[in-house]
Amino acid sequence: MGRNLYILAATLGFFAVVSFVLSFTGVAHQLGSPGDAALWRMTGYALICIGLFVALLGVLSALFEQAERRAADERRQKRARRH
Repeated sequence: MGRNLYILAATLGFFAVVSFVLSFTGVAHQLGSPGDAALWRMTGYALICIGLFVALLGVLSALFEQAERRAADERRQKRARRH
């Protein structure tokens, strides 16, 4: 599950960078596109914050999975010593 969260965080980070780039280019001033550069920047900020939060969840998930694996290995070793 941690790997999926890393992929999601990377995707959100990519779209955040695209939003920041669009806020500084002339695309934001074309007809038919959202013309407010502040809107593009705010979208970028929101996406990067969400992406960082998802990355944190991915790290925590990986840490807990590793702790569970080590605890299971220790239990198996204790059982093997008893028998």
